[in-house]
Amino acid sequence: METTDTLQRFIFENAAVRGEFVEISDTWRQVQARKAYPAAVRTLLGEMTAAAALLSANLKFNGMLVMQMHGDGPVRLLVVECDSDLQLRATAKLADDAVIDDEAGLTELVNANGHGRFVITLDPKDKLPGQQPYQGIVPLDGDTVAVVIENYMLRSEQLDTKLWLAADASVSRGLLLQKLPHEGGSGAQGNDDAQAWNHTVMLASTLRKQEMLTTDISTLMHRLFWEETIRVFEPRHPGFHCSCTREKVGNMLKMLGKEEVDSALDELGKLAIDCDFCGQHYDFDKVDCAQLFATEHTSDAIQPAGNVRH
Repeated sequence: METTDTLQRFIFENAAVRGEFVEISDTWRQVQARKAYPAAVRTLLGEMTAAAALLSANLKFNGMLVMQMHGDGPVRLLVVECDSDLQLRATAKLADDAVIDDEAGLTELVNANGHGRFVITLDPKDKLPGQQPYQGIVPLDGDTVAVVIENYMLRSEQLDTKLWLAADASVSRGLLLQKLPHEGGSGAQGNDDAQAWNHTVMLASTLRKQEMLTTDISTLMHRLFWEETIRVFEPRHPGFHCSCTREKVGNMLKMLGKEEVDSALDELGKLAIDCDFCGQHYDFDKVDCAQLFATEHTSDAIQPAGNVRH
């Protein structure tokens, strides 16, 4: 059955719980088209892609959510970016000598020595004067992508959140449930909210990964919650988008500094830079780099280049 990239938000009418299902197929295949990842790495990156879309659907600003796992094992970095329009890109970096078993899990791949870190960055597009991106950094607390994010949300956002994630070569799917904040009321109401939360989590916990991988989200929603009264919102559609540009690469070179760039040019003749997310290729020769450092604004030094290719 053909699938379409879809994020479906819903809310339980008789419980203080909201939820989201996401199904990412075409976008996920575009991510994988750039690099051939080992199966275990592909699974982790696919699960993070689904999770990033689920969390980004609740962004209250126009901007970007960046989710990163920094590792001390054979996988050094997993990163997914998703903006408020659900435009996604993702990549992974492996150690040069990485040997990865197909059945390896998160701890073995990313947190082998207990020094792994999980980072979420919220970066508004239209910043106020002096405003900086918000960044939360915590240890990798959990043995799955879902548990790491659940622990982060409880610690950083004080939100009870449960995630079910699955990914293979064809599709990345996820389910998020979140307990809505209790606003006043009696202790009995609070107990009712807790019971409703536990009930919905119990229903969702019957979901298995293989079932997620082989079943579309509308069928999954019916199977899990057919006895519940649910209000469904207009679906949204994630897509692949890479924001790399020649100007941004030029800015990166300027941040390295003229001395380091000149040293690399003396050794290599020109700088060849590939985007880790989309594979776009950029060449900067000595003339290009001289123009970069001779102008205040990088855009003034960037000319339309015929040597930029995919």
